[in-house]
Amino acid sequence: MPASLKVVKLTTDQTWSRMRVEAATAAAREPVLASFLHATVLNHSTFEGALSYRLAEKLADREMNAMLWREVCAQAYAAEPRIVEAALADILAVYARDPACYEYVQPFLYFKGFLSLQAQRVANWLWRHDRRPLALYLQSRMSELFQVDIHPATTIGKGVFIDHATGVVIGETAVIEDDVSILQSVTLGGTGKEIGDRHPKIRRGALISVGAKVLGNIEVGEGAKVAAGSVVLKNVPPHCTVAGVPAKPVGDCGNAPAETMDQALD
Repeated sequence: MPASLKVVKLTTDQTWSRMRVEAATAAAREPVLASFLHATVLNHSTFEGALSYRLAEKLADREMNAMLWREVCAQAYAAEPRIVEAALADILAVYARDPACYEYVQPFLYFKGFLSLQAQRVANWLWRHDRRPLALYLQSRMSELFQVDIHPATTIGKGVFIDHATGVVIGETAVIEDDVSILQSVTLGGTGKEIGDRHPKIRRGALISVGAKVLGNIEVGEGAKVAAGSVVLKNVPPHCTVAGVPAKPVGDCGNAPAETMDQALD
């Protein structure tokens, strides 16, 4: 659906209500999916209840059934409501930035970038509360399911968009601030020889494009853009576009490349 035909962007308070309307409409139009949509969305009175159910159904395996995962998610959401607030902000980010997303319920139901990010938020809560074996189990399960490998210790802000997501790898000491966009096959990794704080820091509003590799304890500045296929080994100044192997500055970019998703180099 063209961006011009999308409904007005909602607030986080309105998003859950809109998602329920979209799910009910889809269930009426496609009866084959009615049971799935009721179980996943319409049977839940709250967004966090639905999110815990959705993640649990995806994560369940022979060792950890859906009920156990749902309890873990519910514990995290009750202890830190900001995890739920971040998830709602992520949905708004996907809707605003992805031209293939024409309903708010879409990322919640179908987009593995969104789902893997929400799984990591739960793993991060576990990691910070000294439940590291379960956090690492969740990381492994997330990698198997979504082909996305994000360490549980990674610090991630809200309003983050991971598009397509296949092949994304993000290391233990990486930091991703609010309103960042990351595309498929991106690595935020170490150089292979460092210990301690060894992964990139991605500042607010930055865009990391397809296949980019950002390596080492370096900073991609606020509102910066890393072009597709680039290898970044040095700090990127704010509002600067870098490209190449190794990446070098090629120009400035607008104030919000993560929002516009503009891949141009000039």
